[in-house]
Amino acid sequence: MKLETLIENLQYKELINFKNIDITGISYNSKTTKSGNIFVCLKGEHADGHEYFQKAVEVGARAIMVEKPLDTHLPQVVVESTRHQIADIADKFYGSPSKLLNLIGVTGTNGKTTVTHLVQKIFESKNSQCALIGTLGYKLSSNSEYKEAKHTTPQAPELQSLLSRIGQQGIKNVIMEVSSHALEQNRVGGCVYCGAVLTNLTQDHLDYHITMDNYFEAKSILFRKLKEGSFAIINADDKYAKRFIDVVPEGVKVITYGVKNKADIMAKNVDFALNGAEFDCETKEYGSQHVKLSMNGMFSVYNVLAAISTGLAMGFDLDSCIKPLQITRGVAGRFEVVVKKPLVIVDYAHTPDGLQNILKAAREITQKGSNLVCLFGCGGDRDATKRPKMGAIAEELSDKLVITSDNPRSEEPQQIITDILAGLKSINTEKVHVEVDRGKAIELLKLISTKEDVIVIAGKGHEDYQILKDKTIHFDDREQAKKVFLGIEVDE
Repeated sequence: MKLETLIENLQYKELINFKNIDITGISYNSKTTKSGNIFVCLKGEHADGHEYFQKAVEVGARAIMVEKPLDTHLPQVVVESTRHQIADIADKFYGSPSKLLNLIGVTGTNGKTTVTHLVQKIFESKNSQCALIGTLGYKLSSNSEYKEAKHTTPQAPELQSLLSRIGQQGIKNVIMEVSSHALEQNRVGGCVYCGAVLTNLTQDHLDYHITMDNYFEAKSILFRKLKEGSFAIINADDKYAKRFIDVVPEGVKVITYGVKNKADIMAKNVDFALNGAEFDCETKEYGSQHVKLSMNGMFSVYNVLAAISTGLAMGFDLDSCIKPLQITRGVAGRFEVVVKKPLVIVDYAHTPDGLQNILKAAREITQKGSNLVCLFGCGGDRDATKRPKMGAIAEELSDKLVITSDNPRSEEPQQIITDILAGLKSINTEKVHVEVDRGKAIELLKLISTKEDVIVIAGKGHEDYQILKDKTIHFDDREQAKKVFLGIEVDE
């Protein structure tokens, strides 16, 4: 594509050394820049691409997009914000692929991954292929393997390239997780959504957003940009529900779902058993039907309601939305049962709300006289204010507690644990155990539990690695639990 074409709709401040050269791709990492690329100097939290432009030039960059003029003979496109405007040229370069797709965005603190997988199942049950993009990577169908997984929502050039490839394969439907970081940084700029889904909004990422209001503003971008004729699915029981509804533009159909407050799609008579949850799904416009799930916990009920609401908004009938979800067993690392005696559950819960939800769900299936045992830690270099809150929640909702390390990153694991312990009312050594080494902590679970207990290992879920100060090692909670409780060795 010619440079002039690439930037024809771009709001730039000035052009320097302009030549209408051919551009073969968009790069923002000097290590992966290829000959003919335009190199975009991104300013991030830890690095500034303006300092690396010369390396990109050396490997063949033919133009650069900058926030300030640099000393080079190459064409320079000077813009206000490279981080926000990289999305504009990415969308242009790949031919605005989202305009040819039924693209649905799912945002929220918890539940995004599960909801996207459930919606994919609904589409496929009607013989309509649906691609999925999210935390675990992307996959073109529920039966295909995941590929790539750098971010929940990819950077703009990768995202637009992926959407283009999906469209070229004849797939018309895409369900994708949209993170608050991606919205605030405009990674999804240029994307045209036919629908947006809110799971919930609870404390997370405040190391980045600082306040809950900022966090809301980032999430709300997805809904503010909806076009006339699209739809917005909102969790009516979330305390931010009204604020989200208020930002939805005119001409966008709003569908609410919930359990407690009046909503368009409701779960009533909710009941939990060892094999799953069941409830009556009652709707204002689409009829009613009993739902019997193979998934458990109130959070699963909410996730299923979100998926059903999305399916209804896409024009499917209620039965078509419910049937495929009744036989779905959930997502890897989300309330995943890895051992049956004791019942060992691995979950990705890493926020106060997420931990509370998972422990309440586990309590529902803990038999009288048995213990609910919880193991968790908190990630380093992330919002530290949630650590004591999670400690308090774990102390209140579990009978026995093991506090350990998660992904400490550059922080001292013991300091993170100390922050967690600050939220406890008392450190009763019969109830509360501390073991910094996560592997040894899971071994400790066997010593403090019986075969009738329910054990929740929270925080890492599907992750098969642990990020330490100086290295990243292989570590999978599911593998470790099977090794400890079943004696099963899993090849790394």
